[in-house]
Amino acid sequence: MALQAASLLPCSVSLYKEGKYGRFKETSFLGIPVSDHHKASQFHPLSLRTKEFRNGVIRAQTTTTSPSITRAAPEEKKTLRKGNVVITGASSGLGLATAKVLATQGDWHVIMACRDFLKAERAAKRSGMPKENYSVIHLDLASLDSVRQFVDNFRRSGWPLDVLVCNAAVYLPTAKEPTFTAEGFELSVGTNHLGHFLLSRLLLDDLKKSDYPSKRLIIVGSITGNTNTLAGNIPPKANLGDLRGLAGGLNGVNSSPMIDGGKFDGAKAYKDSKVCNMLTMQEFHRRFHEETGITFASLYPGCIAETGLFRNHIPLFRTLFPPFQKYITKGYVSEEEAGKRLAEVVSDPTLTKSGVYWSWNKNSKSFENQLSKEASDEEKARKLWEISEKLVGLA
Repeated sequence: MALQAASLLPCSVSLYKEGKYGRFKETSFLGIPVSDHHKASQFHPLSLRTKEFRNGVIRAQTTTTSPSITRAAPEEKKTLRKGNVVITGASSGLGLATAKVLATQGDWHVIMACRDFLKAERAAKRSGMPKENYSVIHLDLASLDSVRQFVDNFRRSGWPLDVLVCNAAVYLPTAKEPTFTAEGFELSVGTNHLGHFLLSRLLLDDLKKSDYPSKRLIIVGSITGNTNTLAGNIPPKANLGDLRGLAGGLNGVNSSPMIDGGKFDGAKAYKDSKVCNMLTMQEFHRRFHEETGITFASLYPGCIAETGLFRNHIPLFRTLFPPFQKYITKGYVSEEEAGKRLAEVVSDPTLTKSGVYWSWNKNSKSFENQLSKEASDEEKARKLWEISEKLVGLA
Protein backbone atom coordinates (compact mmCIF):
# COMPACT_ATOMS: atom_id res chain seq x y z
CA MET A 1 0.00 0.00 0.00
CA ALA A 2 2.84 2.35 0.87
CA LEU A 3 4.55 1.54 -2.42
CA GLN A 4 1.40 2.25 -4.34
CA ALA A 5 0.82 5.54 -2.56
CA ALA A 6 4.41 6.55 -3.07
CA SER A 7 4.40 5.67 -6.74
CA LEU A 8 1.35 7.76 -7.49
CA LEU A 9 3.46 10.85 -7.06
CA PRO A 10 5.82 12.34 -9.63
CA CYS A 11 9.34 11.70 -8.43
CA SER A 12 10.48 14.47 -10.63
CA VAL A 13 10.43 13.98 -9.29
CA SER A 14 32.63 24.98 -19.50
CA LEU A 15 33.26 25.52 -22.21
CA TYR A 16 33.63 29.20 -22.95
CA LYS A 17 33.69 31.22 -26.08
CA GLU A 18 34.76 34.74 -26.51
CA GLY A 19 32.02 37.18 -27.30
CA LYS A 20 30.93 40.71 -26.55
CA TYR A 21 27.78 42.50 -25.48
CA GLY A 22 26.68 45.35 -27.68
CA ARG A 23 25.79 48.64 -26.14
CA PHE A 24 22.18 49.40 -25.25
CA LYS A 25 21.02 52.07 -27.67
CA GLU A 26 17.49 52.38 -26.34
CA THR A 27 16.49 54.99 -23.84
CA SER A 28 14.35 52.60 -21.91
CA PHE A 29 15.01 49.33 -20.13
CA LEU A 30 12.21 46.76 -19.87
CA GLY A 31 9.81 49.54 -20.75
CA ILE A 32 11.11 52.03 -18.14
CA PRO A 33 12.58 55.38 -19.38
CA VAL A 34 16.14 55.82 -18.26
CA SER A 35 17.99 59.11 -18.63
CA ASP A 36 21.36 59.12 -20.38
CA HIS A 37 22.96 60.18 -17.14
CA HIS A 38 21.24 57.36 -15.25
CA LYS A 39 22.25 54.83 -17.85
CA ALA A 40 25.84 55.97 -17.82
CA SER A 41 26.15 55.99 -14.06
CA GLN A 42 23.87 53.20 -12.86
CA PHE A 43 22.94 50.72 -15.57
CA HIS A 44 25.95 48.48 -15.05
CA PRO A 45 26.18 46.62 -12.81
CA LEU A 46 23.25 47.78 -10.67
CA SER A 47 19.77 46.44 -11.21
CA LEU A 48 16.57 48.15 -12.25
CA ARG A 49 13.17 47.07 -11.11
CA THR A 50 9.74 47.87 -12.29
CA LYS A 51 6.55 47.28 -10.39
CA GLU A 52 3.11 48.32 -11.48
CA PHE A 53 0.54 48.67 -8.71
CA ARG A 54 -3.15 48.72 -9.37
CA ASN A 55 -5.50 48.80 -6.44
CA GLY A 56 -2.65 47.61 -4.26
CA VAL A 57 -1.91 44.50 -6.33
CA ILE A 58 1.39 43.88 -8.08
CA ARG A 59 0.47 43.33 -11.72
CA ALA A 60 3.88 42.90 -13.28
CA GLN A 61 7.35 42.80 -11.89
CA THR A 62 10.75 42.46 -13.43
CA THR A 63 14.29 42.91 -12.32
CA THR A 64 17.45 42.75 -14.30
CA THR A 65 21.06 42.62 -13.41
CA SER A 66 23.59 43.02 -16.15
CA PRO A 67 25.89 40.00 -16.35
CA SER A 68 29.41 40.94 -15.44
CA ILE A 69 31.94 41.06 -18.27
CA THR A 70 35.62 40.37 -17.94
CA ARG A 71 37.19 43.46 -19.47
CA ALA A 72 39.84 42.76 -22.06
CA ALA A 73 43.25 44.32 -21.90
CA PRO A 74 43.71 47.15 -24.42
CA GLU A 75 45.64 44.93 -26.82
CA GLU A 76 42.97 42.22 -26.81
CA LYS A 77 40.15 42.32 -29.33
CA LYS A 78 37.44 40.42 -27.47
CA THR A 79 36.00 39.77 -24.03
CA LEU A 80 34.98 36.57 -22.31
CA ARG A 81 31.34 36.44 -21.29
CA LYS A 82 29.21 34.30 -19.07
CA GLY A 83 26.59 32.01 -20.45
CA ASN A 84 22.96 33.12 -20.09
CA VAL A 85 20.42 30.53 -18.97
CA VAL A 86 16.68 31.00 -18.46
CA ILE A 87 15.17 28.65 -15.87
CA THR A 88 11.41 28.55 -15.34
CA GLY A 89 10.13 27.88 -11.84
CA ALA A 90 13.47 28.90 -10.31
CA SER A 91 12.07 30.27 -7.06
CA SER A 92 11.89 26.86 -5.36
CA GLY A 93 12.61 23.16 -5.64
CA LEU A 94 14.64 21.77 -8.52
CA GLY A 95 14.68 25.10 -10.36
CA LEU A 96 16.15 27.01 -7.43
CA ALA A 97 18.68 24.27 -6.68
CA THR A 98 19.85 24.36 -10.31
CA ALA A 99 19.98 28.15 -10.38
CA LYS A 100 22.11 28.16 -7.23
CA VAL A 101 24.63 25.70 -8.68
CA LEU A 102 25.03 27.66 -11.92
CA ALA A 103 25.06 31.13 -10.34
CA THR A 104 27.60 30.23 -7.67
CA GLN A 105 29.93 28.63 -10.24
CA GLY A 106 30.45 32.13 -11.58
CA ASP A 107 30.29 31.03 -15.22
CA TRP A 108 26.59 31.67 -15.69
CA HIS A 109 24.07 34.48 -15.49
CA VAL A 110 20.77 32.91 -14.47
CA ILE A 111 17.47 34.48 -15.51
CA MET A 112 14.92 33.25 -12.99
CA ALA A 113 11.59 33.13 -14.86
CA CYS A 114 9.03 33.06 -12.05
CA ARG A 115 5.41 33.88 -11.33
CA ASP A 116 6.12 35.35 -7.88
CA PHE A 117 8.77 38.04 -8.19
CA LEU A 118 9.31 38.67 -4.49
CA LYS A 119 9.47 34.95 -3.69
CA ALA A 120 12.17 34.51 -6.33
CA GLU A 121 14.23 37.44 -5.04
CA ARG A 122 14.04 36.21 -1.45
CA ALA A 123 14.88 32.65 -2.47
CA ALA A 124 17.92 33.81 -4.44
CA LYS A 125 19.22 35.89 -1.54
CA ARG A 126 18.54 33.13 0.98
CA SER A 127 20.41 30.58 -1.12
CA GLY A 128 23.45 32.84 -1.36
CA MET A 129 23.37 33.41 -5.12
CA PRO A 130 25.70 36.30 -6.07
CA LYS A 131 23.55 39.26 -7.08
CA GLU A 132 25.62 39.91 -10.20
CA ASN A 133 24.92 36.37 -11.42
CA TYR A 134 21.13 36.33 -11.49
CA SER A 135 18.10 38.35 -12.57
CA VAL A 136 14.38 37.84 -12.13
CA ILE A 137 11.80 38.40 -14.85
CA HIS A 138 8.12 37.75 -14.25
CA LEU A 139 6.60 34.74 -16.03
CA ASP A 140 3.25 33.05 -15.45
CA LEU A 141 3.13 29.95 -17.65
CA ALA A 142 -0.63 29.69 -17.05
CA SER A 143 -1.08 32.80 -19.21
CA LEU A 144 0.03 32.84 -22.85
CA ASP A 145 0.00 36.65 -22.73
CA SER A 146 2.45 36.49 -19.84
CA VAL A 147 4.69 34.14 -21.84
CA ARG A 148 4.77 36.61 -24.72
CA GLN A 149 5.46 39.49 -22.33
CA PHE A 150 8.34 37.57 -20.77
CA VAL A 151 9.90 37.01 -24.19
CA ASP A 152 9.54 40.73 -24.98
CA ASN A 153 11.09 41.72 -21.63
CA PHE A 154 13.96 39.29 -22.08
CA ARG A 155 14.74 40.64 -25.54
CA ARG A 156 14.68 44.20 -24.22
CA SER A 157 17.45 43.23 -21.83
CA GLY A 158 19.82 42.80 -24.75
CA TRP A 159 21.25 39.53 -23.41
CA PRO A 160 21.90 36.60 -25.70
CA LEU A 161 20.16 33.32 -24.81
CA ASP A 162 22.39 30.27 -24.59
CA VAL A 163 20.29 27.75 -22.65
CA LEU A 164 16.56 27.50 -21.87
CA VAL A 165 15.43 25.16 -19.08
CA CYS A 166 11.70 24.37 -18.97
CA ASN A 167 11.36 23.20 -15.38
CA ALA A 168 8.26 24.72 -13.73
CA ALA A 169 5.33 22.40 -13.09
CA VAL A 170 1.86 22.29 -11.56
CA TYR A 171 0.83 19.10 -9.74
CA LEU A 172 -2.68 18.73 -8.29
CA PRO A 173 -3.05 15.06 -7.27
CA THR A 174 -6.01 15.48 -4.91
CA ALA A 175 -8.09 17.85 -7.07
CA LYS A 176 -11.61 16.57 -7.68
CA GLU A 177 -12.49 19.17 -10.28
CA PRO A 178 -10.25 20.78 -12.91
CA THR A 179 -8.98 24.34 -12.73
CA PHE A 180 -8.02 26.30 -15.82
CA THR A 181 -5.43 28.67 -17.25
CA ALA A 182 -6.18 32.22 -18.42
CA GLU A 183 -7.01 30.85 -21.89
CA GLY A 184 -9.25 28.09 -20.53
CA PHE A 185 -6.95 25.06 -20.72
CA GLU A 186 -6.82 22.49 -17.91
CA LEU A 187 -4.18 23.92 -15.56
CA SER A 188 -1.62 21.10 -15.38
CA VAL A 189 -1.31 20.53 -19.12
CA GLY A 190 -1.88 24.21 -19.90
CA THR A 191 1.02 25.22 -17.67
CA ASN A 192 3.45 22.31 -17.87
CA HIS A 193 3.09 21.69 -21.61
CA LEU A 194 1.37 24.52 -23.50
CA GLY A 195 3.03 27.38 -21.60
CA HIS A 196 6.45 25.82 -22.08
CA PHE A 197 5.69 24.94 -25.70
CA LEU A 198 4.95 28.58 -26.55
CA LEU A 199 7.95 29.83 -24.56
CA SER A 200 10.29 27.39 -26.33
CA ARG A 201 8.95 28.19 -29.77
CA LEU A 202 9.26 31.94 -29.25
CA LEU A 203 12.77 31.75 -27.78
CA LEU A 204 14.03 29.34 -30.43
CA ASP A 205 15.11 32.26 -32.61
CA ASP A 206 17.11 33.68 -29.70
CA LEU A 207 18.85 30.35 -29.17
CA LYS A 208 19.67 30.16 -32.87
CA LYS A 209 21.48 33.51 -32.64
CA SER A 210 23.65 32.43 -29.72
CA ASP A 211 27.41 32.23 -30.34
CA TYR A 212 27.92 30.09 -27.25
CA PRO A 213 29.90 26.84 -27.72
CA SER A 214 26.92 24.69 -26.74
CA LYS A 215 23.40 26.09 -26.87
CA ARG A 216 20.69 23.93 -25.37
CA LEU A 217 16.95 23.60 -24.78
CA ILE A 218 16.11 21.34 -21.85
CA ILE A 219 12.66 20.13 -20.79
CA VAL A 220 12.35 18.34 -17.45
CA GLY A 221 10.56 15.00 -17.72
CA SER A 222 9.37 12.50 -15.12
CA ILE A 223 9.57 8.78 -14.49
CA THR A 224 5.82 8.75 -13.78
CA GLY A 225 5.09 9.56 -17.41
CA ASN A 226 7.16 6.59 -18.55
CA THR A 227 5.10 3.41 -18.52
CA ASN A 228 8.19 1.23 -19.04
CA THR A 229 8.99 1.78 -15.34
CA LEU A 230 7.43 0.49 -12.12
CA ALA A 231 6.41 3.99 -11.02
CA GLY A 232 4.94 4.68 -14.45
CA ASN A 233 2.69 1.63 -14.20
CA ILE A 234 0.95 2.62 -10.97
CA PRO A 235 -2.57 3.92 -11.70
CA PRO A 236 -3.55 6.31 -12.98
CA LYS A 237 -1.13 5.64 -15.83
CA ALA A 238 -0.19 8.33 -18.33
CA ASN A 239 -2.07 7.91 -21.59
CA LEU A 240 -2.67 10.55 -24.27
CA GLY A 241 -5.00 8.38 -26.32
CA ASP A 242 -5.79 9.93 -29.68
CA LEU A 243 -5.40 13.49 -28.25
CA ARG A 244 -9.10 14.20 -28.74
CA GLY A 245 -9.36 16.21 -25.52
CA LEU A 246 -6.35 18.33 -26.42
CA ALA A 247 -7.71 18.93 -29.91
CA GLY A 248 -10.96 20.09 -28.30
CA GLY A 249 -9.17 22.66 -26.14
CA LEU A 250 -9.11 20.92 -22.73
CA ASN A 251 -11.79 23.32 -21.53
CA GLY A 252 -14.22 20.90 -19.89
CA VAL A 253 -17.12 22.52 -21.76
CA ASN A 254 -16.92 21.55 -25.42
CA SER A 255 -14.40 18.82 -24.68
CA SER A 256 -12.90 16.84 -21.84
CA PRO A 257 -10.29 18.62 -19.69
CA MET A 258 -8.08 15.55 -20.18
CA ILE A 259 -5.86 14.98 -23.22
CA ASP A 260 -7.28 11.52 -23.91
CA GLY A 261 -10.87 12.76 -23.58
CA GLY A 262 -11.52 10.95 -20.31
CA LYS A 263 -12.76 11.96 -16.88
CA PHE A 264 -10.66 14.47 -14.97
CA ASP A 265 -7.92 13.05 -12.75
CA GLY A 266 -5.41 15.48 -11.26
CA ALA A 267 -2.59 12.96 -10.89
CA LYS A 268 -3.03 11.67 -14.45
CA ALA A 269 -3.16 15.20 -15.86
CA TYR A 270 0.33 15.81 -14.46
CA LYS A 271 1.67 12.53 -15.83
CA ASP A 272 0.14 13.25 -19.24
CA SER A 273 1.80 16.67 -19.28
CA LYS A 274 5.18 15.02 -18.65
CA VAL A 275 4.65 12.70 -21.63
CA CYS A 276 3.94 15.85 -23.66
CA ASN A 277 7.18 17.41 -22.41
CA MET A 278 9.24 14.41 -23.51
CA LEU A 279 7.48 14.12 -26.88
CA THR A 280 8.00 17.85 -27.46
CA MET A 281 11.73 17.57 -26.76
CA GLN A 282 12.09 14.82 -29.35
CA GLU A 283 10.08 16.70 -31.95
CA PHE A 284 12.26 19.79 -31.42
CA HIS A 285 15.28 17.54 -32.01
CA ARG A 286 13.88 16.11 -35.26
CA ARG A 287 12.81 19.49 -36.62
CA PHE A 288 15.66 21.77 -35.58
CA HIS A 289 18.82 20.06 -34.31
CA GLU A 290 20.52 19.44 -37.66
CA GLU A 291 19.69 22.94 -38.89
CA THR A 292 20.59 24.88 -35.74
CA GLY A 293 23.10 22.78 -33.80
CA ILE A 294 21.00 23.29 -30.67
CA THR A 295 21.03 20.37 -28.22
CA PHE A 296 17.52 19.33 -27.21
CA ALA A 297 17.29 17.11 -24.14
CA SER A 298 15.03 15.90 -21.38
CA LEU A 299 15.85 14.30 -18.05
CA TYR A 300 14.64 12.58 -14.91
CA PRO A 301 16.93 13.82 -12.10
CA GLY A 302 15.75 11.23 -9.56
CA CYS A 303 13.04 10.97 -6.95
CA ILE A 304 12.97 14.30 -5.12
CA ALA A 305 10.88 13.20 -2.17
CA GLU A 306 11.05 16.51 -0.32
CA THR A 307 9.93 19.26 -2.68
CA GLY A 308 7.33 21.99 -2.95
CA LEU A 309 5.84 20.12 -5.90
CA PHE A 310 4.04 17.98 -3.31
CA ARG A 311 2.53 20.93 -1.43
CA ASN A 312 -0.96 20.07 -2.68
CA HIS A 313 -0.83 16.48 -1.51
CA ILE A 314 -2.26 15.20 1.77
CA PRO A 315 -0.14 15.87 4.91
CA LEU A 316 0.30 12.15 5.68
CA PHE A 317 1.93 11.57 2.31
CA ARG A 318 4.29 14.51 2.76
CA THR A 319 5.32 13.03 6.12
CA LEU A 320 5.80 9.40 5.07
CA PHE A 321 7.11 9.69 1.51
CA PRO A 322 10.66 10.99 2.27
CA PRO A 323 11.58 8.23 4.78
CA PHE A 324 9.92 5.64 2.52
CA GLN A 325 12.20 6.68 -0.33
CA LYS A 326 15.28 6.92 1.91
CA TYR A 327 15.01 3.62 3.73
CA ILE A 328 12.73 1.34 1.69
CA THR A 329 13.20 2.05 -2.01
CA LYS A 330 16.63 3.70 -1.57
CA GLY A 331 15.62 6.05 -4.39
CA TYR A 332 15.74 9.28 -2.42
CA VAL A 333 17.45 12.23 -4.10
CA SER A 334 17.77 15.61 -2.42
CA GLU A 335 16.89 18.85 -4.18
CA GLU A 336 20.56 19.81 -3.95
CA GLU A 337 21.71 16.63 -5.74
CA ALA A 338 18.95 16.90 -8.35
CA GLY A 339 19.97 20.52 -8.96
CA LYS A 340 23.55 19.41 -9.62
CA ARG A 341 22.28 16.86 -12.12
CA LEU A 342 20.16 19.36 -14.03
CA ALA A 343 23.09 21.80 -13.97
CA GLU A 344 25.17 19.06 -15.65
CA VAL A 345 22.68 18.87 -18.50
CA VAL A 346 22.93 22.66 -18.81
CA SER A 347 26.71 22.98 -18.82
CA ASP A 348 28.63 19.69 -18.95
CA PRO A 349 30.60 19.52 -22.23
CA THR A 350 30.12 15.74 -22.35
CA LEU A 351 26.30 15.96 -22.33
CA THR A 352 25.83 17.59 -25.71
CA LYS A 353 24.05 14.74 -27.47
CA SER A 354 20.65 15.88 -28.75
CA GLY A 355 17.39 13.99 -28.48
CA VAL A 356 18.43 12.26 -25.25
CA TYR A 357 16.47 11.51 -22.07
CA TRP A 358 19.08 11.61 -19.29
CA SER A 359 18.96 9.70 -16.01
CA TRP A 360 21.48 8.90 -13.24
CA ASN A 361 22.48 5.63 -11.61
CA LYS A 362 23.11 4.96 -7.92
CA ASN A 363 26.63 6.34 -8.28
CA SER A 364 25.22 9.61 -9.66
CA LYS A 365 26.63 8.88 -13.12
CA SER A 366 24.51 10.08 -16.05
CA PHE A 367 23.34 7.71 -18.76
CA GLU A 368 20.95 7.74 -21.73
CA ASN A 369 17.68 6.27 -20.53
CA GLN A 370 14.94 4.72 -22.62
CA LEU A 371 11.54 6.31 -23.05
CA SER A 372 8.31 4.32 -23.12
CA LYS A 373 6.62 3.45 -26.39
CA GLU A 374 4.13 6.30 -26.06
CA ALA A 375 6.70 8.86 -24.89
CA SER A 376 8.81 8.09 -28.00
CA ASP A 377 5.98 7.78 -30.55
CA GLU A 378 7.05 9.94 -33.53
CA GLU A 379 3.59 10.17 -35.06
CA LYS A 380 2.02 11.17 -31.76
CA ALA A 381 4.78 13.75 -31.24
CA ARG A 382 4.05 15.27 -34.65
CA LYS A 383 0.32 15.40 -33.97
CA LEU A 384 0.88 16.85 -30.49
CA TRP A 385 3.09 19.56 -32.02
CA GLU A 386 0.52 20.53 -34.64
CA ILE A 387 -2.39 20.69 -32.18
CA SER A 388 -0.30 22.64 -29.68
CA GLU A 389 0.65 25.18 -32.34
CA LYS A 390 -3.02 25.89 -32.95
CA LEU A 391 -3.90 26.15 -29.27
CA VAL A 392 -1.15 28.70 -28.51
CA GLY A 393 -1.81 30.76 -31.65
CA LEU A 394 1.21 29.81 -33.74
CA ALA A 395 -0.80 28.19 -36.54
